[in-house]
Amino acid sequence: MSPLLLSVLLALVSAVAYAAAAIVQERVADAADGPRYAPLRVPAWWGSVLLNGLGAALHVAALAYGPLSLVQPLGALTIVFALPMAALFVGRRAGRRAWRGALMATAGLAGLLSLTGGDGSGTLAADERHLLAAGTFGVVVVLFVLARVVGRSVLRSVILAAAAGVSFGIASVFTKTVAEVWTPGAPLAEWASLLTLSALAVTGLLLSQASYRGAGLAAPLATVTVVNPVVAATVGLTLFGESFRYGTAGAVAALICGAVTAGGLVQLTLDRLDRAAGARSEGNAPGAEVGQGVDVGAVPGTRAHLEVEVRPRTVAGRS
Repeated sequence: MSPLLLSVLLALVSAVAYAAAAIVQERVADAADGPRYAPLRVPAWWGSVLLNGLGAALHVAALAYGPLSLVQPLGALTIVFALPMAALFVGRRAGRRAWRGALMATAGLAGLLSLTGGDGSGTLAADERHLLAAGTFGVVVVLFVLARVVGRSVLRSVILAAAAGVSFGIASVFTKTVAEVWTPGAPLAEWASLLTLSALAVTGLLLSQASYRGAGLAAPLATVTVVNPVVAATVGLTLFGESFRYGTAGAVAALICGAVTAGGLVQLTLDRLDRAAGARSEGNAPGAEVGQGVDVGAVPGTRAHLEVEVRPRTVAGRS
């Protein structure tokens, strides 16, 4: 098997592992009444942690055999794999709008990542790392607070998923930085960056778990899948000296891909909002109101058991 083909295979299996982990996380969030962020007593949640770890390991292995420009866009297939897998294994079928949004987000993200070059240095100075870590945790805290004050559960979940994506994206940046400067002779020389990386990865995991509570699978997963590489690519463009391929034309194409991706996320969010509104309308059947009385009378005919007929009527003289 050629290295390029092996890289593609590893990237695809990595996307499947991430999709399976997301499905398990959503099921845990839907079924558990315990902690929103870290259901430590639920064995299935630990299974999702292992699946996420497997996906990350396979992604790194794919990068070892193939170029970043190929592996990163293939990682965007996570959301496309997740929808049919959820329908097949847990009976969660997605509607047309959800599929349309997932395909738009995946195509836009794949195009955006394929246009991002990789000619930068790949390292950050110590002061740049400190500033980036502080700024990242600040953004995550702001998004977390915003999610706490948002009324609708779907929007709250999307905001939490965006915070998780920011954490994962910057964790990828620190992973790249540590990999560039790490040496076997001094394995703990980068302990501060390793500690920051671990904190960001755990924060992203906990926030992504919480994002599935009350929002289904597609919208939170698509948000994490998009925000993660976009944040990492933004840092690469601004701090690593990377650039878009094909100059001005590549930059314009990247803007178009970004618009398509954003449109896909909007479609997924609206799909979930419509489903939530439909569920509320079905659950709120009209009943007796204040200002109405009831007539209780005998039901004509002979019955072997007692039946009561209830007819609403307006009570005279009452408002």
